[in-house]
Amino acid sequence: MPNTLPDDLPVLRAGDPAAPTALVLHGGGGPRTVAPIVGHLAATRHVHAPTHPGWDGTARPESIASIADLASAYLTRLLDHGERDVLVVGSSIGGWTALEMAVQAASDDRYAGVLGSVVVIDTVGVVVDGEPIADFFALDARGLAEVAWHDPERGHQDPALVTEEQRAVLQANGQTMAVLAGRAMSDPTLLGRLSAVTVPTLVVWGASDRVVTPTYGRAVATAVPGAVFAEVPAAGHLPHLEAPEATWAVLDPFVAGH
Repeated sequence: MPNTLPDDLPVLRAGDPAAPTALVLHGGGGPRTVAPIVGHLAATRHVHAPTHPGWDGTARPESIASIADLASAYLTRLLDHGERDVLVVGSSIGGWTALEMAVQAASDDRYAGVLGSVVVIDTVGVVVDGEPIADFFALDARGLAEVAWHDPERGHQDPALVTEEQRAVLQANGQTMAVLAGRAMSDPTLLGRLSAVTVPTLVVWGASDRVVTPTYGRAVATAVPGAVFAEVPAAGHLPHLEAPEATWAVLDPFVAGH
């Protein structure tokens, strides 16, 4: 059974359709968490920002049961649409998906030229000795803000202010993430496979991230041939939300150069 995306999968599009394509992949928090990236890249790119199957009430085909399946599905969609030299930007598990896409593309001639460059932002997905990934599923709202934000007060969402409908969506999103990413949010084989990546890669990291530390990020960058590591000060797991201008300062030169 092919790993195909649903035809009705929501995709936010922004920017000039004649501009080069960028694919923006969200993390566990859903598509709203990457909205600033979409808006920023729209100045120079035709941006596609899909909602991953199973997030925000969307259907998830049984064929998409892992991050590797999701990566394969996105590669197939890009290929079917005739896309070339696509910039893929992924946050958290979106970064994991982007890395997996780059690995798969490097080993399959069908995808030659589809990907142009990759940016991963505070990605999970690899196993780094001595640098565990925070147990997202065991944290309450306060605990999540403490590990994910430089300023936890900005990131804390009071559960008392969440509607029943919003709570149901968050729970469903978490269940989907558990299926695709696993409780450990990592693949023990991925770090060793990153040496296959052939496209220019930028690894962006919030200096205060305690979901996955900057040391973890440097290990990812070291594993990808020629990758550049850039740290964003005063930012946690979502630097594009917490310190957008500092994030653009490291993102823009890379995007302009590739």
